Amino acid sequence: MAQSNPLFKDLWRSLREKLRESLVSVVPVSLMVFLLAITPWVNISRHELLVFGGAALLLILGIGLFNLGADMAMTPMGQYIGEGLTKSRKLGILLGVSFLMGLLITVAEPDLSVLAGQVSAVMNGTLLIFTVGVGVGLFLLIAVLKIVFHSDLTSILMFCYMVLFSIAALLFDSGKGSFLPLSFDSGGVTTGPITVPFIMALGVGIALTVGGRNASENSFGLIALCSVGPIAAVLLLSLTAQGDLSFTVPDYSMDSVLQKGFGGLLGEMSLEVGKSLVLVVLFFFVLQFAILKLPLFKIIQILFGILYTFLGLVLFLAAVSMGFMPVGFKIGTELAAYNPVILIVFAFVLGMVVVLAEPAVHVLNNQVAEITGGEVSKRQMMIALSVGVGISIGLSVIRVRYGFSLLYYLIPGYLLSLGLSFFVPKLYTAIAFDSGGVASGPLTSSFILPLVIGACCTLQGEPAVLDFAFGVVAMVAMTPLITIQTLGFQSVLKVRSRENAAMRRILASADDQIIYFE
Repeated sequence: MAQSNPLFKDLWRSLREKLRESLVSVVPVSLMVFLLAITPWVNISRHELLVFGGAALLLILGIGLFNLGADMAMTPMGQYIGEGLTKSRKLGILLGVSFLMGLLITVAEPDLSVLAGQVSAVMNGTLLIFTVGVGVGLFLLIAVLKIVFHSDLTSILMFCYMVLFSIAALLFDSGKGSFLPLSFDSGGVTTGPITVPFIMALGVGIALTVGGRNASENSFGLIALCSVGPIAAVLLLSLTAQGDLSFTVPDYSMDSVLQKGFGGLLGEMSLEVGKSLVLVVLFFFVLQFAILKLPLFKIIQILFGILYTFLGLVLFLAAVSMGFMPVGFKIGTELAAYNPVILIVFAFVLGMVVVLAEPAVHVLNNQVAEITGGEVSKRQMMIALSVGVGISIGLSVIRVRYGFSLLYYLIPGYLLSLGLSFFVPKLYTAIAFDSGGVASGPLTSSFILPLVIGACCTLQGEPAVLDFAFGVVAMVAMTPLITIQTLGFQSVLKVRSRENAAMRRILASADDQIIYFE
């Protein structure tokens, strides 16, 4: 009997591992919804629970396939492009390719499409996506220059956020302050499941090729800078907004999605993901024939990985459209009507577990553990991210309850984040700002955002949604900056404590050896 191909054995083993990881990620969120359904706080029908349960199974399969595809295709593509273009020593080509890849990867980002669909009443979705793409492309170019010239990330970020808040002041002065939460949300949704593996690997490839004493540390920060570009771009776009700026809540009902039929929904998602991915793939193969010249077996691996990425994203988007967005909106609406305090507590706990289901978080955690040699473990990262996201969503619901500006959170939050960067190792600062972009992935924009919109409709009314419901993605992106840098600050204190204890032992030992003469 012929032996089975070891390649397929390894593939099947990897897929089982990814499915196990995605099962652990999705089950906590799903259990919270099912437990909530048996309380008197919300009225979720059996039909809705059945559809949600099916969507959860699809989500598990989708995240598993996507994570496998990211490992096989998106991450290697980013690293090969980074290494190949850097070795060519042609900075102009490296910067041009970085801009185009940033633009194309952003257009392919599914959670940006989800956000654009939810704000189409006040801003053209295609224009929003293109504007965000240009913002990512320009700041990816800046991030590459930062790696090549070994520039300090903290200084760049401080300057960028000063510029952002200056533009925000102009927005308020022009009477269009309602667009501020949407602008900051766009920075969070941009860094999702397609962007993160590619951009992080691109940074690693360039940093390791350029070399230097702190090559590993220098590879972080690309996600942080690529989160700034969309905010600036949408702020500037908002300044030009004209006409009726009243917001209309989209139809979140489950029936409106199910009317398309499961086959129709899969077809719609396949077309959306396919149009986005094909641009990235074509551009990669142009680079392959022109510059990279990778061997055939690597190209075959990348092609299989792209297929798994495509299937995973299609299933993921279908799952959140048919189950997670409608249920999230309904929970927010009914919990806010029943008891806003219970809603705040639920939002905090939900935030702690929902980050587990974000595909890009696992990509970041693996790369952080690898780059830091285990100094920052996957478990430490996940705890810090979970606590940060839980706090951010809880604070967002409090803002909806009392109706105050997002700036009351953003200004002190970013001042604290940037202040901490002076007291922690630069590696922690880079990881923290990257984590902020990664934590706010597709499930945040497709489950948490509808939940907060539902709560806002109940507590503040539909016209206030643009002012108070949007901004939750920005909060999810901000709080990990504080929690992870706090983790770094604790690490610094522990090291100093050990050094002080060692010095005391040395001094005590020296005192014992002193001989006194009379």
